[in-house]
Amino acid sequence: MTELLQTITGFDLWHLALPVVSARDHGIGRVEGSCEIVVLRLTAEGGAQGFGEASPWSVFTGTPEATYAALDRYIRPLVVGKRVADRAQIMEQASRAVAHCTEAKAALETALLDLSGHITAQPVWAFLGGKARNTIPLSCSIANPDFDADIALMQRLRDDNVGLIKLKTGFKDHAFDVMRLERIAQDFPEFNVRVDYNQGLEIEQAIPQVLDVAQFKPDFIEQPVRHHHYDMMAQLRGMMDIPLLADESVFGPEDMTRAAREGICDGVSIKIMKSGGLTRAQSVARIAAANGLMAYGGDMFEAGLAHLAGTHMIAATPEITLGCEFYQASYFLVEDILETPFHVENGQVIVPDAPGLGLRPDLSKLDHYAKQRSF
Repeated sequence: MTELLQTITGFDLWHLALPVVSARDHGIGRVEGSCEIVVLRLTAEGGAQGFGEASPWSVFTGTPEATYAALDRYIRPLVVGKRVADRAQIMEQASRAVAHCTEAKAALETALLDLSGHITAQPVWAFLGGKARNTIPLSCSIANPDFDADIALMQRLRDDNVGLIKLKTGFKDHAFDVMRLERIAQDFPEFNVRVDYNQGLEIEQAIPQVLDVAQFKPDFIEQPVRHHHYDMMAQLRGMMDIPLLADESVFGPEDMTRAAREGICDGVSIKIMKSGGLTRAQSVARIAAANGLMAYGGDMFEAGLAHLAGTHMIAATPEITLGCEFYQASYFLVEDILETPFHVENGQVIVPDAPGLGLRPDLSKLDHYAKQRSF
């Protein structure tokens, strides 16, 4: 399309600290007070704009400071002056310009796709192979160290017809995990429950505690041990009939190939932030499916802009069958950054059909929550 041959003239960044409603504990760390993201805006010579979000976490993928520097110092020169249509070349060069910083690359690809969509009046999913679904089941994580507060959240989720929850385990003690599983089974039998350790168990704890939790028959158990303990993951997988999912062990397609070869999991959490973009996330899903493995749409501590990117990716990726975790904009942030709310209805994320990502960030909110800006 000739419209995509126009050059990119603007590259603007915001580093935001977004207040959150409560603390959340995971096996590898805690988030409280705020979560930090980086927002990228690209502008084409004709005036069209595209936005992307990077959602790092220091204990998982990297720091917001590193993400901001990767975009501002190393990736900016690869983008300004290039044609919008040069997306594949830009992403290839960005992959070589800075190691890691997968969230920065995810924000870049998101902004390029959003920009392309607004120029051509097409939704992002149209550039990713077409829409395979109109809705995606929403899962919400239960991770508050104050379990009474999580009970109130689950009551709200039930009222909102959300049917999937994921219990974060391994951040306190095993008795706390068992108590919460028992309470959920008793008081909230309508939920489908998943369990996620986020690498929270030491090797010597893993077998007895995971097998104990497996007796509650969750949909799956996710990443009990540190990402590099492939042998223990494979051993646990062979000891139970509950599906074992990998998260931190699998970032991109390269890791997925190894994970499938070594038989460490029955499925994988796919996140554009750790994969390094939407198209690489799709590749992870396809490698998993080719090896008979399941996949679901995970996320980081994201705002609605990143949720939108993940929604378009999953909409165009039928291999992802276990729903998505795009709950933060609705249930965790004090205030999201979108102009209008991220669309969740009856426990389902609604796939947008409007051009680009379908919604825009509110610039006044970006300015209000900015720790740092670069234009």
